[in-house]
Amino acid sequence: MFIMTGVCLLLLLLSLLFKDKLVPLKVVSGSVVVPMQKVINSVGTYVKDKHDMIEELRNLQTENVELKEQLANYKTEAKEHQQDMYELDRLRQLFELSETYPDYDMIGARVISKEAGNWFSTFVIDKGTDDGIDVDCNVMSGYGLVGIVIETGTNWARVRSIVDDTSNVSAMFINNEEFCTVAGNLATLNEGYIDVKYIDKDADVSIGDEIVTSYISDKYFPKITIGYVESITPDANNLTKSARLTPVVDFSNIQEVLVIKKVKQTVD
Repeated sequence: MFIMTGVCLLLLLLSLLFKDKLVPLKVVSGSVVVPMQKVINSVGTYVKDKHDMIEELRNLQTENVELKEQLANYKTEAKEHQQDMYELDRLRQLFELSETYPDYDMIGARVISKEAGNWFSTFVIDKGTDDGIDVDCNVMSGYGLVGIVIETGTNWARVRSIVDDTSNVSAMFINNEEFCTVAGNLATLNEGYIDVKYIDKDADVSIGDEIVTSYISDKYFPKITIGYVESITPDANNLTKSARLTPVVDFSNIQEVLVIKKVKQTVD
């Protein structure tokens, strides 16, 4: 392309210097230069178009990187917003729970660790004796009873939930105060229910009935919701019957709890 440009310039210069003597050359140059100029213009246009395309591609790549960064930021913000909504919903439940039991002086706490496994059978919270929490304080979350404090430190406490294999809660049917025992069983919890035992065979109880803590419990305050009856079956001894209970607390995910700041034995 540079050689062709040089030839054109040379012919143009000669035509200016010897315009009378180079009339035939003008004709030749016209027939040569014009097509060459067209070729040069075409090549120049092609090169410019390619340059513009490359520049546009670079701009698009830059915009693509920026858009990906913005999308990642939006996803992060959306996830944080969703987490905030979940936390707000949990706190709303705790507030409603505290309103349901206004006679109890309660304090909120966060779960900071748990035993290995899928269920919150025992776990540790971030409040302790400095916050008025003692062994045997009742613990609630969601829409009802979680368990009881079994160990304390100045700024922590360990909770055993009602689904733990060692837990037994004296309970009753709220509609007629028929007594029963809610027994922890992690195996049955895998199927979504807790065992209810020692229901009198003549007790007028039905599927869907609410079960709460009983008046005769030595550690739990009365009428704290535990769950709802899913099924009822007679026992082999023909004296009692058993039931399956769906708990009102999600024992696979407990993040905040309410702790009653008194134990039942010390209440007047």
